[in-house]
Amino acid sequence: MEGVFTYIGALTGHGNGMVIGHLILVTIIVLLIAKMATKSLKAVPGGTQNVAEAFLGGVIAMGQDVIGEKLARKYLPLVATIGLFVLISNLIGIIPGFESPTSNINVTLPLALLVFFYYNYEGIREHGVGHYFAHFAGPVKVLAPLMFPIEIVSHLSRIISLSFRLFGNIKGDDLFLWVLLMLVPWIAPLPGYLLLTFSALLQTFVFMILTYVYLAGAVAIDEEHEAAPSPAIDTMGAV
Repeated sequence: MEGVFTYIGALTGHGNGMVIGHLILVTIIVLLIAKMATKSLKAVPGGTQNVAEAFLGGVIAMGQDVIGEKLARKYLPLVATIGLFVLISNLIGIIPGFESPTSNINVTLPLALLVFFYYNYEGIREHGVGHYFAHFAGPVKVLAPLMFPIEIVSHLSRIISLSFRLFGNIKGDDLFLWVLLMLVPWIAPLPGYLLLTFSALLQTFVFMILTYVYLAGAVAIDEEHEAAPSPAIDTMGAV
């Protein structure tokens, strides 16, 4: 945010340099966490390894209900990496003197595009180009001319949904914290920090679960069609 002091912004100025600086900082933190969790692996985990294993177990449990345990483990590296990056990016903005990279649309949009292209790639790789895009037409052939463009718009809207939801919520949190610190800079902001921490965790969870949902829709289209005809628009992605 222009005019708000940040340590990195004091060196780079406000703009792309500050965003890139915070992205580098988040990347370093994520790599340090990974290094600490794996530097001395033990059968009975402790410390950072224990936290990391709990996090990975939670990600698998999250995906298991959506896509099944086998596929949840297959896509664990993608979802867990995105989740850890988004979480650290969200949380770092709560610390005075830092700004959340995810409060910038130029960060959240590439993340959304990564998920979009990857789940479509997985769907095409799993079912072939023809079969994958054929399910866009829906189970009723006579409605195919109507359903196909609706499905295309629905899938494209997921890019906006993922990127703007995360960007808008974290940007709003940063503005809320900025105003709170200006009005009551001492003890009073503590409840606000709890609220912002919860919001950071919630937005990370939403991004991760939607990634699993989109992957499930791409690689499990046969099961989806066999279960029952469903509306073409993905309501979770459109919210």
